[in-house]
Formats: sequence, structure tokens, C-alpha cells
Amino acid sequence: MKILHVYKDYFPVLGGIENHIKTLAEAQVQAGHKVTVLVCDPGPRTHIETRNGVKVIKAGRLFTAASMPVSLTQPLIVARLRPDILHVQGPYPLGELSAWLFGGKTPFVLSYQSDIVRQKNLLRLYGPFLRRVLRHADRILANSPRYIETSPWLQSVKAKCQSVPIGIDVQRFTVPEHGYTGSPTLLFVGRLRYYKGLDTLVAAMRDLPGVHLKLAGDGPMYAQLQAQVQALALTERVHFLGEIADEELPALYHKAHVFVLPSNARAEAYGIVLLEAMASGLPCVSTEVGTGTSWVVQDGVTGRVVPPQDPTALAGALRELVDDPEKRRVMGQAGRLRVETEFTQELMTQRVMAVYESLL
Repeated sequence: MKILHVYKDYFPVLGGIENHIKTLAEAQVQAGHKVTVLVCDPGPRTHIETRNGVKVIKAGRLFTAASMPVSLTQPLIVARLRPDILHVQGPYPLGELSAWLFGGKTPFVLSYQSDIVRQKNLLRLYGPFLRRVLRHADRILANSPRYIETSPWLQSVKAKCQSVPIGIDVQRFTVPEHGYTGSPTLLFVGRLRYYKGLDTLVAAMRDLPGVHLKLAGDGPMYAQLQAQVQALALTERVHFLGEIADEELPALYHKAHVFVLPSNARAEAYGIVLLEAMASGLPCVSTEVGTGTSWVVQDGVTGRVVPPQDPTALAGALRELVDDPEKRRVMGQAGRLRVETEFTQELMTQRVMAVYESLL
């Protein structure tokens, strides 16, 4: 089977969707399929390379607007290639429009990772086209049944929507024989963006004396968060780790007691880091934003789910777990089992391939 994946970036660019495409594409290659990933190069020239058997075409980029590459080359390449399946990751207007306008009769699968949340002006312009794209897609994949139910954009096309959760390589994230014995430590991993709710987490740290917080990642909120930490006199307990190499993540999870993802908007649609933390045996604290985060983390079973933008509730849930090693152990075991049974990359690949085969 000839498979074409389309998105804006690919590994070694770090990000949840980028890692997801890499995992899926390499698994498909190992199964004997011919896989091409079409993304945009940072510069104006088109480059082609092969990574672990995956052909990666990086189309020349003119510029970037509203976090989206603008490229004339990428749509032309979509028109030229003749795959058996065209699979686009969204939200990515350039890729979605390319599949609609230039994909021909090739079966079109759209992974609907998230609604467009913050770019209101873009949505006003693109909204009518997005509805056409959704009607044109042969199958729409969401990461959780929760997102299908709550997205206003998917209501009119529910019949073609299917939940296919993102999976991870569970074996990378083993559960340590003995838990971390250092000072009570919380861990966050991800880009420091507005919707991660890290300002709420830093505020909650005022009510968690003696607890340390590790923030792994970089992003546009870095300077603002550092200023907040200094203003609250938390520099001794809140630690900025910067970008962490992918191969170093398992060891990082093993040096914490609780994982926290305090998101405040629907832009946080799933949270692959929650799966990694659960696979590492950590209980997780997430927020109720009406997406997959509160479906992945089961409140009272694998962790706690609290209201967003509520430092008091967040601090209370974190203190509950920090102070109760047995509860952490039981929830950590439940989380690991949930990942092993529902969120492996093998299951994800099988489910995606079943979708392809049904369309062919």
C-alpha cells in the first residue's frame, strides 16, 4: 500500500503530532508499506531524505502565518503523487485544502487532532472551507470519543468520525522497581504555551510548601513563567529544565512522584505525555476541558481531574497524591495497565490500517 502523510513538520522537530506521525509511519514501513511523509522545510527550497525507511519530502516554505507554513510547492506535490491513501493531520489548513482540491479520488483520511481555538481571525476566514473539507473527507479520526461528542465542528459529520487513540511505545517507559526517593516532586513535560495552564500550576505551588516542580520544555511562555516564579519567591522549588532529548524522557519520568498537565483550553485535545507518564507508573493530575485529557486520565482511578484555572483545586489534588504513597502506587499501576491495554502503538497502527483497508 502506498501511504502519504501530510502535515507541517516532522521529526526531528519535537511535538506530539510530529512524534505521532513518526511512530505511525515507521510502523507502516515495518509492515511492508511504502510510506511518504510530506511536510514543509524551514527554508524556501524543497529537500528529500529517508529516515528509517520513511521517505520525507520537505516542500519549500515561503513564510509562516498564524503558526502555519505557506507553501506553493506542497499542494503541487500532493497533486503529483498518486498514493493509495492520503492521510492529513489537522488542524493544518494548507494540508486540508491540498487534500480537498488536489487529492483527486484518492481516499482521504483526516486526523482531527483539535479544533482551531485561539486563531479567531483565521477561523472566521477558514471556517467555511473547513466545513467543506470535513464533508469531503472519507473518514475523520479523533483521538477520543469525548472529542467527537464535544467538538462543534464534528457534529454534522459524526457518521464518518471514528475514535482511534494515539498510542506509544510502552516498552520505552518501564516502571521502576522502587519509586523516586527524592523530595516530593511534580513533573510537567511539554511546550510552554498559553493553553498548558502553567500559570495556574505555578500559582498552586504557593499552597504546596516543600514540594518541587520540574518544568521540562521550552516555548513562548518561558519568560513570563520565570517572572511569575520570581515574583512568588518560588525559585528554590520550581525548576526550568529546558528541552529534554527524546531518549532522556523515560529517566525524567522516573525522577518524579506525580505528573501534572493543568491545561486550560480545548487546544489540549489529548496529551500524549499523559500516556508516557502513566506507562512510567506515575499518577496524573489533569483538568476538565471537555477533551480527551479527562478520558485518558480516569478521575479516582489513574489520577485526579480538576477544574481548569483553579489553583486551589489543583493544589488540593496534588497534595492528596504527594501525601499518600499507597494511593500513588495503586493509581500508577492502574495507569500502566490502561496504557498496556488501550494505548499501545501496535493497537493504534492496527486500528489506522483497518480504516485504510475499509476505504480501499
